[in-house]
Amino acid sequence: MIDVLDRNAALALAPELGEVFAAAFGAPGYDEEPDPGHFATDQLPTHADRDDFRLVAARSGGSVVGFAYGFTGQRGQWWSDRIAGAVTPELAGEWIGGHFEVVELAVRPDAQRNGLGAALMTALMSGLPHRKALLTTYADDRPAPRLYRRLGWQLLVPDLGWGSALYGLDTGVPVAR
Repeated sequence: MIDVLDRNAALALAPELGEVFAAAFGAPGYDEEPDPGHFATDQLPTHADRDDFRLVAARSGGSVVGFAYGFTGQRGQWWSDRIAGAVTPELAGEWIGGHFEVVELAVRPDAQRNGLGAALMTALMSGLPHRKALLTTYADDRPAPRLYRRLGWQLLVPDLGWGSALYGLDTGVPVAR
């Protein structure tokens, strides 16, 4: 079961989401040492205050086993500005600012490889008013980049210079003027 959570509901689950985050990105094959406390008390609350914040969470047996979230990305935000500085001005002008920024997709290792990541991404992106969406993921061949390509995301920049690739999704939603 996948639920769409608003800011308050997501923050109420922050410690549990932090544990899922740490389990997913602390698993073999990842080069990270995730800090569930930092995620729960700093990263998630900061992002939850951004425009159009949306988090989807999957539960099994009453526990969260996976989640994905994002918000409207704008110039002046750390990630948007970092990406804008790493891509061509043309690409930045077309894609950055007013886009939906996918920040995290995390699934507990014991719940992976059964379509949950795809279901979470589909739920996260469903009904968004944004014309464009962006995310970064590993530049090398891993399950995450393969998942995004299967879901229709296009590779915009194969390597941004720090081992991450930039992917974009043109949702076809008309931009309100």
